[in-house]
Amino acid sequence: MNLDRLLQQCEGTPKVPPVAQWDPPLAGDMPLVIKADGQWEHEGRAFKRPALMQLLSSLLRQDPEGVCLVTPTERWRIDVEDCPFVIVEAQKRDGDWYLVTQYGDELRLDADHPLSITPLPDGETAPQVPVRFGLCARLSRNVYYQLVEAATSREQADGTLEIGIESAKQWHVLGYIDSEDLTENHGSASGAE
Repeated sequence: MNLDRLLQQCEGTPKVPPVAQWDPPLAGDMPLVIKADGQWEHEGRAFKRPALMQLLSSLLRQDPEGVCLVTPTERWRIDVEDCPFVIVEAQKRDGDWYLVTQYGDELRLDADHPLSITPLPDGETAPQVPVRFGLCARLSRNVYYQLVEAATSREQADGTLEIGIESAKQWHVLGYIDSEDLTENHGSASGAE
């Protein structure tokens, strides 16, 4: 896959092409890594071209073989350390929370885009949210703390305190405080990135 040629071919195309409709065979593995912090590397070197990262992010989807870059004629598997997207902005509008990725994808926290607590590469846990084509975004640290400040809590049957926010009439979990931490009176919500 020639990245410069691809960039030229895709100029002027819709922001997110119909990647789900394309079905080319898997061509192999591309030496492209999306790091856990959302940075991209090709052949061990950091990407320096934001327009290329923007384009490539629109061509990603989750396939049975892993995360793939897909065009109408080629499909390449890439390495993603955690989630390929990062939520960099959160706004509350008309009672609902809207999140924005580093590439401008905007989504409302709702039943189709719920927060869930999943493992990080280091074994800790943090919230993530589905974005598109089977791919998820991790909350940036700033967004996570912004949502925690707006959060409320619910006590669970085991005494654990669930921290979350309401959006689109859905409860979205940001983390938990163990009952042991509550009794010691110095706990903090787990699930931070």
